[in-house]
Amino acid sequence: MVPQGGRTGLVGGAITDPDSLICDLGALDRIEEIDPVTGVAVVQAGVTLSALQEAARAFGLDPAIDLAARGSATVGGLISTNAGGIMAFRAGVMRHRVLGLEVVLPDGSIFCDLTRVMKTSAGYDLKHLFIGAEGTLGIATRAVIKLEPLVPARATALVGVDNAAAAQRVVQYFLSRGGMSLRAAEIMWRRYAQTTSAALGFDHDQLPLGANCLLALEVGGDTFEAASAALESGLAEIYDEDGLKDGVVASSMQQADRIWRVREDTEILYRLHPQAPSFDVSVPGGAIDGYVERLGPTLKAIDPQLDPYIFGHLADGNLHIVLNVQGPLPTPVQQRVEDVLYAPLGELGGCFSAEHGIGLKKRAAFERYADPVKQTLSRAVKGLLDPKGLLNPGKVVDPF
Repeated sequence: MVPQGGRTGLVGGAITDPDSLICDLGALDRIEEIDPVTGVAVVQAGVTLSALQEAARAFGLDPAIDLAARGSATVGGLISTNAGGIMAFRAGVMRHRVLGLEVVLPDGSIFCDLTRVMKTSAGYDLKHLFIGAEGTLGIATRAVIKLEPLVPARATALVGVDNAAAAQRVVQYFLSRGGMSLRAAEIMWRRYAQTTSAALGFDHDQLPLGANCLLALEVGGDTFEAASAALESGLAEIYDEDGLKDGVVASSMQQADRIWRVREDTEILYRLHPQAPSFDVSVPGGAIDGYVERLGPTLKAIDPQLDPYIFGHLADGNLHIVLNVQGPLPTPVQQRVEDVLYAPLGELGGCFSAEHGIGLKKRAAFERYADPVKQTLSRAVKGLLDPKGLLNPGKVVDPF
C-alpha cells in the first residue's frame, strides 16, 4: 500500500509499481474544527496547506508553515515528510506544529493521540515515530495542528549581497529589531536568480540581479505601509555597514509577488533541464559560504559542464541544489555527485536531507551517509510495526 496525497514530493516517496495498491487520501479533506481560543486546528490528512491557511485566516490565525506547493501539498504529506518551508527558522518544521495525530497501522489498528495541548510527558511520545516516516510505519489520517496569530500585513524586499555571511548579518539585524517580525529570509545565488527572472521576463531595471547573492526578506506589521517603512528604514541603517549592493522594497503586493515568483518558480529549471538532478541539504550557517565555494570546482572535476543552481532557506541553513543537466544521472556519476554534496555534511553538523525526506531516491544515500546505529534502529522499528512490509515498501529503509 502506497499512501498518496498531493504528490508534490521530490524523492519518490509516492512512487508505485504494478503490484502496489494506491491509498489515495484526497477524500479526507475536512477541516473538522478550528478553535480560536486555544489556537488549534483539527484536520483530516487530505486537506491542502492552502485550504488550512484560508480557513485559519478567517479566525485571525495561521498554521505558521508555508511553501511553494501550498495549493497541492496536503497535511498528511507535510507530516509524513516533516516538511519545513520558509518559516521554519521561527515556527519550526511540521514536527513542531503537530500536537496530536491519528494513524492507521499496518495491522489495521488505529493509533489515536489527538492531544490538543503542548505539554505532555506521559511516556513515549509515539506520534513522532510517524512524523517524517513517509507512510512506511502507518498512514496519518487526522491531525491537531498548532496555529499562530496571523500577521495582518507583510512587506517584501530583495537585496543584493556578496555572500551568505553578509546575508546572515542582515537576517540577524531584523531578527533582533523590535516592532516587526521577520517572516522569511530566502537566499538565491546569482545563476539561479538570473535564470528564473529571465524566464519570467524581469530585468535589472526591475530587480537587483547583479549581486553575487540575492536575499528576499519578508517582514510582518500591522499595516502594509508600516511594515514597508520599517523594512526600508532597517535596510537604510545597515546598507553600508553590511555591504548591501542594491535593493528594492516592494511598493505593492503585485511587486512583492514578482519577487517571490523569482524565488518560488523552480519549475523553470526543470523545463530547461528535464528531470534535473536536485538535492536538498542542511548546512550550519557559518559553513554555508565555504560549502558553496567548494561545490563549483569539485562538481566540474566530475563533469566540466556542471554548474549548479543554488537557493534556499537561509535562516535555517537549508540549501536546494539543482544541476544544469537532464536527469537521471548514470549511477556512478550520481554517487560521485552525492559524495561531493553529502560527504562533508556529517562533520559540519549538517544533513543530507533537509526537508524532502528519503523516499526511494535517497535510499542509497541513507545507507551510505546516515549513522549506522540509526539505520539499525530504523530497520528494527519498521520490522516491529510493519513485519509484513505492507506500507510503502522500498522507501526510507527495508528490513527484509
